[in-house]
Amino acid sequence: MALLAWPEWGEILKKGLNINPQNLTERINRAIDARSDLLNGDQTTAIRLFNGFSESCPGLVIDLYARTLVLAASEAMKEILESSQAHLLSRLPQVNCVIQKMRASHDPIRRRGIMTFGNNPATQIQEHGIWYAVDLMMNQDASLYLDTRNLRRWLLENVAGCSVLNTFAYTGSLGIAALAGGAASVVQIDRSHKFLALARKTCALNHLDMSKMGLHAVNFFSEVARLKHKADLFDYVIADPPIFSATKKGTVDLVNESVRVINKLRPLVQDGGRLLMVNNALFLSGQDYMHSLEQLCIDGYLSIESLIPIPLDFTGYPQTIVTPPPVNPTPFNHSTKIVIFRVRRKIISIN
Repeated sequence: MALLAWPEWGEILKKGLNINPQNLTERINRAIDARSDLLNGDQTTAIRLFNGFSESCPGLVIDLYARTLVLAASEAMKEILESSQAHLLSRLPQVNCVIQKMRASHDPIRRRGIMTFGNNPATQIQEHGIWYAVDLMMNQDASLYLDTRNLRRWLLENVAGCSVLNTFAYTGSLGIAALAGGAASVVQIDRSHKFLALARKTCALNHLDMSKMGLHAVNFFSEVARLKHKADLFDYVIADPPIFSATKKGTVDLVNESVRVINKLRPLVQDGGRLLMVNNALFLSGQDYMHSLEQLCIDGYLSIESLIPIPLDFTGYPQTIVTPPPVNPTPFNHSTKIVIFRVRRKIISIN
């Protein structure tokens, strides 16, 4: 796949405003056809129906959470949102509610979303046999990240009997997957009480043991320092941080300092444990990221065990992708890069 420089890719984004409605309908139909095996009459799952950035309408994203459609675009694409909604309602009779989100709007209500059809948005979805509570209008995203679906499955299958720390937990879906997978204990930390409250609802939906899960609304840097001071160690440590965040306690920058969070967290991992890192920086190439990770692994105390791919409905399918990413994500299949590290600890001998 030929790569485009960012200025060229920016021109593609602008062209998203001038797409012929008939062509867009055809492209949406092609995207839905490629995902036909994920659609069913009951429709309790959550999927990405259309990734406009890769599937030919830059700026437009269409997700389906159970029976609720969530369409996101810029305010300049209002007509595209309306025409897409009309077509999707005729194509998908199971839909009973539509929410439109306006990216970068000055109005926070529009960023969080406005119902434009129906009045009963989905409050839960099912994935790999687990129910997740969702609040589709709580934030500018939809409260459950669909690109980390395969990581949730990995946690379900690999953490039985282990201790888990989930940092930047947001609504806690990764920690809930670990708890549902039989983790002995799960600690979830995020700055927001509101977001963590959704993890409590998800726990109740699945009748999981709430006593095994701690929810702490704290600053990441302060809490990591406290855990280090206590010498707390975990079998699994998870990090899915924002691309950029700056507080008085510290800064997260996944583009320019992509390994900083890893170095902060690796002292909290038991010997032989794993560190699970998510980096969704769009303009950080896969090769550059891997090079920085390989440098971290030179001393032998950190090793790359596996890469978790992003689901095809999220990335787009080979037959539906028409727009290359601005930066090559290879060896990852998307700009969301998920790596599982094995951690060794230095053994200090006492004479």
